[in-house]
Amino acid sequence: MAHHRLLSQDSAIFSPSVARIAASTARDWSYIDAWLSSKFHPRSVPPFERNNDTLKALLALASVNESADEERNLVAKSEAAALQDLTESESKIDQTSRPLREGLIEAVQHNLPTDGHTALDAMANMALQFGVAFPEPEILGRRMCQLQSSIHDAEHMKARVEILHKHIDEEAARINDTLKDLQREDYQPPAHLAKQNLEMQRKVKALATKLPELQDKVAALAASADLSHPTIADLARDEQEYLSVLARKKELDLQLASFQGLPSNPDMARAELEELRDQLRSIESRRDAVFEGLVERESPVKRRR
Repeated sequence: MAHHRLLSQDSAIFSPSVARIAASTARDWSYIDAWLSSKFHPRSVPPFERNNDTLKALLALASVNESADEERNLVAKSEAAALQDLTESESKIDQTSRPLREGLIEAVQHNLPTDGHTALDAMANMALQFGVAFPEPEILGRRMCQLQSSIHDAEHMKARVEILHKHIDEEAARINDTLKDLQREDYQPPAHLAKQNLEMQRKVKALATKLPELQDKVAALAASADLSHPTIADLARDEQEYLSVLARKKELDLQLASFQGLPSNPDMARAELEELRDQLRSIESRRDAVFEGLVERESPVKRRR
């Protein structure tokens, strides 16, 4: 009997149906491995458990992906064909319309009056200088306004430079006249210069005697007063303190808002507060009574046994 059981197991292992299933599963896994290698780098394929459920999910995903790739390829081919047809049609239209356009341009040029030729040449030269590829009257007018504004500013700057240059020339002429007077052999300094020099020396000596006293006063003031300038860190710290004080003020304002209607006298305010508390307790007692009545009314009546 044991020999018969062993024989049945061997026949089940080497049966053609099991072999076909194993071969089909191996082909499916080979197809999945090839598909994953085409989508990922061979060494960057994420690890996964190889079982029948995973194989079914990957086969379905591969089938959907291939269908999407085929649709995308068809769309790309149709778009490329449409673009080629459009390019060919545009080239044909351009080849057929170019002689007509050139003929119209030549006819317009021949029939333009002298003023028209002048205006057209002026617009063409303006568009060329401004670097406008497709000149329009509005664009050229805007560029003309900008050019006029630039010319006006340049003229004002030129006038200022001329005035400055005039002042410089006048000052240079005055300095040259003074230099010529000083270089003359018969030059005599003015009489008041000697008196002015003595007066200046007297003032210098008087200030020199007062200088040590002034230095002592400055040192005393520097020692008694804080002459350090605030830094950015000090300003930041003062700003944070100001913001905290401002936030505290807002909190106190909110707390004071609840007592806004109370009188300024503490006894009267306390009496009014007690009256409001009595009203609150009365309202709460009525609420509790109404709630108990609702509970008694909505509770089901106990059935008698």
